[in-house]
Parts: sequence; C-alpha cells; structure tokens
Amino acid sequence: MMDRVTLAQTLVARAHLQGTFRLRSGAESTEYFDKYRFEADPKLLLAVIDAMVPLVSPSAELLAGLELGGVPIATLLAQHTGHSVRFVCKAAKPYGTAAQVEGGSVAQHRVVIVEDVVTSGGAVVEAVRALRSLGAEVTDAICVIDREAGGFNALAAEGVRLQPLFTYRELLGGSPVAGAA
Repeated sequence: MMDRVTLAQTLVARAHLQGTFRLRSGAESTEYFDKYRFEADPKLLLAVIDAMVPLVSPSAELLAGLELGGVPIATLLAQHTGHSVRFVCKAAKPYGTAAQVEGGSVAQHRVVIVEDVVTSGGAVVEAVRALRSLGAEVTDAICVIDREAGGFNALAAEGVRLQPLFTYRELLGGSPVAGAA
C-alpha cells in the first residue's frame, strides 16, 4: 500500500500535463490531469483504489461508475468493498436495453457515484439526476481528483456531498485557477 504523499506525487508525475487543453465544459486550460494515465497503470490504479475505499459511505448499497473514467474505479472499488456496481452512460444507447444506467436496478437503493476527475461537476450532476429519476437515493459522490473549479458547489446544490481523494491544491499547491483542469 502506497502512503498518501507518495501516491499524490506519483499521480502528479504520471497524470499532470501542461499545454493547451479543451475541457468538457468547453473552457480551455493550460493544465490537465489525464486520468487514463493513472487508470491504465494497474499498480497505480490499485494504490488509488486502496486509498479510496474509506471514502465509500458505510450506508452505501451500490456504486455507480460514470462512463468512461469512473467505470474502472467503481469496478475495482466494488471488488474491494463487496458492493454491487452500476454503470452510468452519458446517454441511453439506442440498442440493447436502451438504458442509461446499466447493470441492474438502482430503485430504492443508496447509491454512491464514482468519478475519476471532477471539474465543474456537470457530468456528475447529470448522473445524479438520471439515477434519481430511476428511484435511487444519491447523497454522496467520490472522485480521485477535485480540480476545484465549481464541482463541489454544483453537487452541493443538488444535495450531494463530494469527497475527493485529492484536491487540486493538495496535488499542486497554491490556488486552483478558474477553469483549471
């Protein structure tokens, strides 16, 4: 098991990029955390999962991983916690079950949303609304990195508490820049 300081340093070394990047929100940033760089490394991903297990609420019944980056995290968290997992698609597929939430029912279950990196919180807010429309109780979301660019407040406005493993400040020091990735 990797200690918290070493894990933070390893995440920054592996996933923090500088350049010009367009974010999901449409904003541009000179910094970016490339989640695929830590999710594609099995040893680093396992260290992230080990550190995230305590973030899963004791009252949780299901984990819901957001397409695409939240899926491997939620799947491995399920392996470590024994919770069942559901997968929240960006939109319902026009084939198969045509469901936006795959893997089984979420109705009448306490669901924790699992995401990799949160910026403005838009994708998580959409997932909260989709899960609630199916009868899920959603009060918590967890992520690896909160970029501190509005996601915490956007989720709080929906009645959801965001618990990041790390914040932008913890990883890079200083203050996050508005719209920073």
